[in-house]
Amino acid sequence: MINFVYKSSYDVSDLIHIVKILRGECGCPWDREQTHESIRREFVEEVYEVIEAIDEGSPEHLKEELGDVLLQVVFHADIEEDAGRFDLDDVADGVCKKLILRHPHVFGDTSVADSTEVLQNWDKIKKAEKHRDTLAADLDSVAKSLPALWRAEKLQKKAAKAGFFPAGDEDTVSSLEKGIRVLRGDPGSGGDSAETIGDLLFACVNAARLRKLDPEELLNAASDRFIESMAAAEGGVSNGQDGAKALGAR
Repeated sequence: MINFVYKSSYDVSDLIHIVKILRGECGCPWDREQTHESIRREFVEEVYEVIEAIDEGSPEHLKEELGDVLLQVVFHADIEEDAGRFDLDDVADGVCKKLILRHPHVFGDTSVADSTEVLQNWDKIKKAEKHRDTLAADLDSVAKSLPALWRAEKLQKKAAKAGFFPAGDEDTVSSLEKGIRVLRGDPGSGGDSAETIGDLLFACVNAARLRKLDPEELLNAASDRFIESMAAAEGGVSNGQDGAKALGAR
């Protein structure tokens, strides 16, 4: 028999208790079997669903999806507590100390003029905290699990901030033109097509970055337009029109 009191409203402490019940001896066999690795993808998916709720502008949907992310945090922390390495309070302790350390203009005597200086200080403190003394170390710290477009953008921003990636529009356009020549097989262009396509994508990310546009959003918008084009083409075929012409009209 589990020790649980039903309520009309629950809080974070109740969530912690419920997760412990689910992962306990009298709980759920599936929950007991899970590891960090087995639910890794679910964590990523839940975060993307939070982003979708933000894009929708729906507070109710956002509340639900934030709850799913919170569950993931509590669940992973409970696995570690069972292993005797840390618990949810240790997680909270770590992030509290990080926030205090990285906001010396709030919790210390540092003065800042604006949010730009706040970010500059944050970056300096983070580098010192993580012992990232070189640009290479800083670049290597960017998570490889990020979506590739966002990872490329973040690498470019860090390199540009350090003065090692001053590429402007001219450089970007030149890179794109060179890559296209390689893909076309122009005489003397040389190069490997797979590597060239990667370089082209990297250059496209830089073109978006220079215009303060999100490359991930741009590609998603292009994908949406592609779906619309397919729908238009199918509609044209069903109406006895040439589907290729319907596509070409876009």
